[in-house]
Amino acid sequence: MATTLPYGSWPSPISAELLATGGTRLGGPVQVGQEVWWTEGIATEGGRQAIVRTAGPIGADGDGDATPVTVLPAPFNARSRVHEYGGSSWTTLPQRDGRPLVVFVDFASQRVHAFVEGEEPRPLSPVGPEVASAGGPSLRYADPQVVTLPGGATEVWWVVEDHTGESIERYIGAIPLDGSAAEDASAIRRVTPASRFVAHARVSPDGTRLAWLSWEHPQMPWDGTLLHVAPLVGGSAGAGEVVAGSTTESVLQPEWLDAQRLVFLSDASGWWNPWLWDGSGTRRLCDRAEEFAGPMWMLGTTWYTVLDPDRLLVAHGHADDALGVLTLSTGEILDLDLGLTSISGVSLRGDGLLTVLGSSPTAFPAILAARLDVSGPAPALGGTRVLRSSREDAPDPGVLPVPEPITVALEDGGVVHAIVFRPRHEGICGPEGERPPFIARVHGGPTSHVPPVLNLAAAYYTSRGIGVVEVNYGGSTGYGRAYRDRLKGQWGVVDVADTVAVMEHLVAGGLADGARLGIEGGSAGGWTTLACLTRTDTFSAGASSFGVAELETFISDTHDFESRYIDGLVGPYPERKDLYVERAPLSHVDELACPVLLLQGDEDRIVPPSQSEMFRDALAAKGIPHAYLLFEGEQHGFRQASSIIRATEASLSFYGQVFGFSPLGVPVLQLES
Repeated sequence: MATTLPYGSWPSPISAELLATGGTRLGGPVQVGQEVWWTEGIATEGGRQAIVRTAGPIGADGDGDATPVTVLPAPFNARSRVHEYGGSSWTTLPQRDGRPLVVFVDFASQRVHAFVEGEEPRPLSPVGPEVASAGGPSLRYADPQVVTLPGGATEVWWVVEDHTGESIERYIGAIPLDGSAAEDASAIRRVTPASRFVAHARVSPDGTRLAWLSWEHPQMPWDGTLLHVAPLVGGSAGAGEVVAGSTTESVLQPEWLDAQRLVFLSDASGWWNPWLWDGSGTRRLCDRAEEFAGPMWMLGTTWYTVLDPDRLLVAHGHADDALGVLTLSTGEILDLDLGLTSISGVSLRGDGLLTVLGSSPTAFPAILAARLDVSGPAPALGGTRVLRSSREDAPDPGVLPVPEPITVALEDGGVVHAIVFRPRHEGICGPEGERPPFIARVHGGPTSHVPPVLNLAAAYYTSRGIGVVEVNYGGSTGYGRAYRDRLKGQWGVVDVADTVAVMEHLVAGGLADGARLGIEGGSAGGWTTLACLTRTDTFSAGASSFGVAELETFISDTHDFESRYIDGLVGPYPERKDLYVERAPLSHVDELACPVLLLQGDEDRIVPPSQSEMFRDALAAKGIPHAYLLFEGEQHGFRQASSIIRATEASLSFYGQVFGFSPLGVPVLQLES
């Protein structure tokens, strides 16, 4: 028989320490020779991102010694600060002695380094001059591409972000491998003209042309980008011609099929679908009301792999992914049954070794290997093997929730998407007739989404008897451009209404206790959290992590990448100053009546501490119970184990005090008023 205990007070094996140190943040994978390489975030080393490889060769069937070997020595941290979010930060080049040359950008200095495993990394790029407005190193690099020029010379090209001029410039630049640019920035050759933003540089197979993306303020890369193609002369390109894209068409990931044809992803149809440019024009290759891409928050993000001039290996779907082989000449997709609903880092070796980073409703993120035979009329997939799991210490399945995607109808005829995680702990139930407290988790971005996968952060709550729902409110990706555009000019309105609609649906359906509803989110999710608390009476408590509280100071203090993001989300400034003031949660603290928890990193350049501190001061002035925790050495998102533990336990204690349950084994958070 099940033991009956109050919701929220169930004993759970999922501790804050397990969330912080038990798992591994994986990136990649990349196939380097016969080995598989990837990155790992090490929370116990301050969140350092290390480059890791398999101990031995991995065969076409995934066999071989996959024991992880750390290649990048401490304290080096392979992480870029371009756009502050960074992205791809390392690559390898073959060496004659058999071990690859590793080229990476180090987080602290943002200098590009090179080394062969076992040696000390040596700098290739210079120290940028001090520029106060940069908030860190003034020269930054991301998304390295190994390029072989006509004549056989091999170079590494980077997206270069330069804060040293009157305005920020970004361009594709070639950094010499001989170290000649380590003290002299003029040795970095500019490959493309400067734009406000650039990405996805790709050289044609014959080395004669370059394709790349650019965009300018106020566009974000999911709003509108331009696809350039230009001749390469002496290793540099001119302005060339724009072959696709506009301020209202988002083009992503150009890849050459051959010397004349270029494939890319465009949302011109309302969905990110594959398109082709052949020198005379463009045409869509696959007409599906599905997404073949997502928001480019991180430079170097890719969504497909070219198999041959007529086939692509693609991830496609809505908020959940499927992997398939797309034949360009027919538009047909033959899917591969990997059992995954979130897929990234796909690569295929010549002998058929497929590697992916993926997760599912029953499996935590892991690097998987399998044999994929694409030589026949239909792709043949062999059995999969886990090379590296993000959780070697996964809890018993009996305490893990099952994600349930739901669609909630709205009064205006639209819908909002969400994923429900009900309380679950085998052998324990709540009191008869009582409904559990529920927490709405609101993702950041706001241009992002949460896929239906196993979620340990949700399980931390659900295993204790607290329900969780992840809300993919209007503006989220995965559901087409029209769904994304629902948030245009409506940030703080549509996201709030959608979140409230989901919670009302759960209460009406008997899943949640309407008197014990909480909400939490980070960054843009923090904005929606604070907006829901100040503009509605739906919630009894809320926790904002590095959340946006007002907009006028925010747009002057935030980093360049997002400094004009609010133009599309709310309106241009100062023309719509009225909306900036009216929408801000800070302007409506007088309408707030429930406790608030504020969590903030002291080195955050994206949402500076001033945002949380202004809201804290307003709460104190009104006498509203609150707590403000500032985490030393943390940027936008917590990476240190100690910070994650403290923030997680503080949140649980906070909800317990507000909702009337006693969580086990966590320090009591002191609330002020």
